[in-house]
Amino acid sequence: MKGIVFNIQKFCVNDGPGIRTTVFLKGCPLRCKWCHNPESYIKNPQLCYEDFKCVKCGKCVSVCPQKCHWFDENGVHHIDREKCIACGKCVSECMAQALKITGKSMTAEEVIEKVLQDKIFYETSGGGLTISGGEPFFQPDFTLELLKLAKREKIHTCVETSGCVDFKNISKCLPYIDLLLWDIKETDPILHKEYTGGDFNLVLENLKKVCDKKIPIILRRPIIPKHNDRIENENFIENLIKTNDNIISVQKMPYHNLGIHKSVSHGMKKQKDYSI
Repeated sequence: MKGIVFNIQKFCVNDGPGIRTTVFLKGCPLRCKWCHNPESYIKNPQLCYEDFKCVKCGKCVSVCPQKCHWFDENGVHHIDREKCIACGKCVSECMAQALKITGKSMTAEEVIEKVLQDKIFYETSGGGLTISGGEPFFQPDFTLELLKLAKREKIHTCVETSGCVDFKNISKCLPYIDLLLWDIKETDPILHKEYTGGDFNLVLENLKKVCDKKIPIILRRPIIPKHNDRIENENFIENLIKTNDNIISVQKMPYHNLGIHKSVSHGMKKQKDYSI
């Protein structure tokens, strides 16, 4: 079983209880305007280019089999991303490390091997494995395999989700999940669609189904200034907590603008800075 992983981050303390290793999977059905991890949108590996590191040596131009790279008359580096197959040949030649591939095909066993390196910290802190993204249930079979392997090793498991997926992708993983981090980005269905591109009614329906299964849930609230920081959202979430005993807490996530650089370096439209 293989999946596409774009980061494995150790010693995380904000992605569930205790010290955790967070595995970030590529692929997401949403397009949140303020996304902190826009490099996770596309499921496949993709080329990242950081222009401030580029020394304009031109080696990428000479080695690219798809002829994706070129420099214009002003010395500006361009990439034809429609042609790029993320083969990595340009990355190998880039001594300035301005190029890298985001996303790597890994087996579930390879991922768990890295997770197990810190098992002693999970045991002493009450931590474990957290699967995030992107959207973990966008790669449901790989997520399921990771969870099974983790539980085989008696590791606490946590999944962060937007809930905006087919419930069957969530349902088959529930027996192996100890805790869910459930994002509530906006509670007004019209604004949710505008801000994220997703259906809030689907998010809410899936949340209710999971609540019926009595899986412990921490709601996550990204706070975007002048967008979803309204009292109506707070009241809606307060009511969710009152009517669902398995929602154990709410974690407010302050906005940061690191996604702006990531969106540009991966060839996407530059994000708006919501901190201004």
